Amino acid sequence: MDVSIRPSVLRGKLSVPASKSCAHRSIICAALADGVSHLSGVTMSKDIEATIGAMTALGAKFTVDGGDITVVGSGGRKAEKCVIDCNESGSTLRFIIPIAAALGSDTEFRGRGRLPQRPIDIFIRELGKNGVAFDYHNTMPFNVSGGLKSGIFEIEGDVSSQFITGLLFALPLLEGDSEIVLTSHLESRPYVDITIDTLRRFGVFAEETDRGFRIKGGQSYSPHDERIEGDYSQAAFFCVANALGSQVELGNLNENSVQGDKKILEIIRDMCYNGSIGHYRADCSDIPDLVPILAVLGAFGSGDSVIYNAKRLRIKESDRLQTTAAMLNALGGNVEITDDGLIIHPTGAMHGGTVDSFGDHRIVMAAAIAATRIDGEVVITGAEAAEKSYPAFFDDYNMLGGKANVIILE
Repeated sequence: MDVSIRPSVLRGKLSVPASKSCAHRSIICAALADGVSHLSGVTMSKDIEATIGAMTALGAKFTVDGGDITVVGSGGRKAEKCVIDCNESGSTLRFIIPIAAALGSDTEFRGRGRLPQRPIDIFIRELGKNGVAFDYHNTMPFNVSGGLKSGIFEIEGDVSSQFITGLLFALPLLEGDSEIVLTSHLESRPYVDITIDTLRRFGVFAEETDRGFRIKGGQSYSPHDERIEGDYSQAAFFCVANALGSQVELGNLNENSVQGDKKILEIIRDMCYNGSIGHYRADCSDIPDLVPILAVLGAFGSGDSVIYNAKRLRIKESDRLQTTAAMLNALGGNVEITDDGLIIHPTGAMHGGTVDSFGDHRIVMAAAIAATRIDGEVVITGAEAAEKSYPAFFDDYNMLGGKANVIILE
């Protein structure tokens, strides 16, 4: 699907979609509980559907009614041999591998897009030391078998917090106590905070130590009812639109959220004043998902903006350093790629052009926000990629006065 966008000012009220990060975690905890949980306000997407499918394969039962989900948990009981399709969801893959191993399931994992190339070597090494066997040949599908045993897991903290979250879900289910030892600085720490906060609400606890986390075995997940809070990573697109001149009132956001992407509010507050946009230096080690839309913001600034500590973006749905630069440069921007980030040089004038989505949902949405301020038509090819996390993005965009139209290809 290709989308053509003309410049416009977005105005109105928007209820921000539920946090995908929070929804993944609550769905998994509810699925491992012994009893019935009710989750409301969930925004369905391909990634969330993948996690529901994974936990269904591992023994939970789900009834989905719009944004309301009733979950009959498996109680952490041993799972049968199963096949799990992660689609393109890295969160689903890395969260579920250790859970399936803890439940003793012989599992085949499938995926598509760039997911088969995203690394899982940390799990192969560390789970392999603790009773788990991998039949893995650097792609998907692959198979995981054996039963995970408690122990010490040495995990690099600067590759992906998803490995740590996966273990935090799985290790409480084991008989013995375990420890996660971080062998490097923990990046994307807020995502681990979301995990620990969610575990606590479902009756499971992890103790932070001076070198990582200690997890007691023999814990049980308890059923819990909750509403999923709004997603600051999705709100960030409209926050930047506002900084560029739009007037969107955002609802469904938790002011006390532990979501790291809430930092977008601070960045905008610090660089935008008296109706003008300044520039920034942003350490994105904890907020990698903000990089594409932060780059858009910087492109309209009054001086060079710098994004650093973002090297891990090279292994997302696309190489987001390359694709973010390509998106803005195609529209008249001047973005320089560094070893671990981007330097955005404002050009003073952005024009229309064609942007390749590279199959990346965040590139699509960032380009659409840039289009609100560009003098000319912006065409986004492969715009259906937005459905990965925000299926209603263009519906909401047009509802707010955006001018996005699907191009019918003969």
